[in-house]
Amino acid sequence: MWLLGTVLLVDSADQSIVRGVATQIETSFHNVHDFQISLLASASVVINALVTMPAGYLADRWGRVHAIAYTVVMWSLVSTLGAAAPTFLTLLILRALLGFGQGITEPSANSLIADYYQRDGRGRAFSVQQSLIFLGTGLGVAISSLIGETYGWRAAYLFVSIPGLLVAFLVSRMIDPVRGESDMTYIGAELPGAAKEKTKLFEFGVRRFLADMVIGLRRDAKVILRIPTLRLTLVGVAAILFTVSAVGFWLPVFYQRSYHMTQGRAGVAFGLMVVTGGIPGILVGGRLADRLITKYQTARVVMPGLCAIASTTVFLISFMRLPFSVTISLHVVGFFIGAMAVPALRAGLSDVTPHQLRGTGFGAFNLTSVLFGSAAAPVVVGALSQHFGGNLRTAFIIVLPPVYIGGIFLLVAKRHVVKDTMAIFQAIMEADQEEQKLEQERFQQ
Repeated sequence: MWLLGTVLLVDSADQSIVRGVATQIETSFHNVHDFQISLLASASVVINALVTMPAGYLADRWGRVHAIAYTVVMWSLVSTLGAAAPTFLTLLILRALLGFGQGITEPSANSLIADYYQRDGRGRAFSVQQSLIFLGTGLGVAISSLIGETYGWRAAYLFVSIPGLLVAFLVSRMIDPVRGESDMTYIGAELPGAAKEKTKLFEFGVRRFLADMVIGLRRDAKVILRIPTLRLTLVGVAAILFTVSAVGFWLPVFYQRSYHMTQGRAGVAFGLMVVTGGIPGILVGGRLADRLITKYQTARVVMPGLCAIASTTVFLISFMRLPFSVTISLHVVGFFIGAMAVPALRAGLSDVTPHQLRGTGFGAFNLTSVLFGSAAAPVVVGALSQHFGGNLRTAFIIVLPPVYIGGIFLLVAKRHVVKDTMAIFQAIMEADQEEQKLEQERFQQ
């Protein structure tokens, strides 16, 4: 749990460097403004979107631990090269390559969490994992702002490389559990013999592997999208993450422009806001999600919907012309409430997705998050800001309302949660009974 969270901490710290040194990058390269800076945030998302579903397919069939370890090594090296980028285009290409990082690690890491922890403990497990993402975001912005202010933006790109290599080594020592092990243990079922078998990645050649992957992805995606709770959740998450990504990327720059803060002070203020609001919110949300699920089986979709609506309302108020002390206080409160939704959402996704398809399920979740959140949102806000003469306050107010739509979709999803969850346990029990029947037949023979 902690180690997989550390993987995401390093990744989020790396992704957040641009936020801390955006102003310096603008002055370092000619003809680079808000829109071009927003492309740095979205560049990796294009690759992320392309690889996340195939990565989810692989996470359901092959070694998740080694996939994560090798990917972390790769993105650490790419980040180091970014420090030496001679042109803005080169930097943009290198940031795009980082999309392989989250695209591959996210489905595998979430699938592993679901197999390490049973249903009534997943909220806490995901809360620890996700809280380290928030910590990484805060550290990435704060440290890169301070390092950039003292040594330049290129030095800021170097600080994440060594931790990444260390994390990759530690991950490689982890054990990859049997898929569905936690669900079967939860209801007292035996692990089927077929689940314990391992398949080599290119056992029948690369061409056969690629053909099977295309067919398998299409089949798996159809199964995933037939789950009503998952369909509604994906739409809700798309609307929510659009706004979260938009505001989160541009807040440090907003502090600089609206409150005349230095780059370092704005980065530290953002980092403290994320750490003091986001991390406690995620930890409280994870524990609350586990407690409520024992009483209300719909809690893991209702709770995120209500939190999203409440958090958005707080942020809308915060973007009125208020003193900085009031604004940052409202941001901490809004971040706390919004962060409470994160572990419940991921635990809820695990609850309604068959164990043999959780990699694909989280791949679909990540794809939705990427396309409608990380990719589009910063660019939209950058374009709006440029249109309104650098007025980020107006841009934020325009992009906040979609969160209300996302919250409503999550509330509607509660109608299907119980049925979708019970279908998974029923399938496990039927498979367990079939396995026992086959064992008896073999014993008699």
